[in-house]
Amino acid sequence: EKCVAWGMGGSSSWNATKCVMITGDGLPGDDCSAPEGGLAGHDDCGAGSFCWDVLNNQGICVALCTGNADAPMCPADSTCLISNEGALNLCLPTCDPLVQDCAGDDLCVPSADDFFCSQDASGDEGQLNDPCQGGNVCDKGLLCLNTPTASSACDPNSTGCCQPYCEYPDSPCPNPDQTCVQWFNPGELPPDDPRLAIGVCGIPQ
Repeated sequence: EKCVAWGMGGSSSWNATKCVMITGDGLPGDDCSAPEGGLAGHDDCGAGSFCWDVLNNQGICVALCTGNADAPMCPADSTCLISNEGALNLCLPTCDPLVQDCAGDDLCVPSADDFFCSQDASGDEGQLNDPCQGGNVCDKGLLCLNTPTASSACDPNSTGCCQPYCEYPDSPCPNPDQTCVQWFNPGELPPDDPRLAIGVCGIPQ
């Protein structure tokens, strides 16, 4: 058996974990099948992996994080996403938000100290200056910022607002009250770290 996340009680998101029989040997990066859908927890990935990014019952195997909640571990070129109150613990591919190098329509969204590839949940919304709530609800190349730090072009009654990534410090921004704001604190990274070039268009604080 393996431990997997699932949507208990017909939930529309992963809200619990359970043990299921291992029915396949798919490795991280392999295509996989989740015959009952992505929330059921049944797939043909091997032990220690989970079928992710499921569409029409087909997805890709990703590794589960190892270690512990305080010090999660993942293979190289991936980062641990712990979400849904701990139900999901996935090693997702890291990415560059300035390049948007995730596969297909997947988005490059921030984690605590890096960026990872995630499903696009924006639907028909998620365009520039659209209201948003969540990390993966803006179109590719955009990020959901808190409205007060985003732009006066946003709906002031919205929690968040979709704004573009930019290359710090000189990339132009679409709204006149914005500049390219550095995403990471330069005091917490080596001076030659390429992540220091990552910025997002917003109002300087």
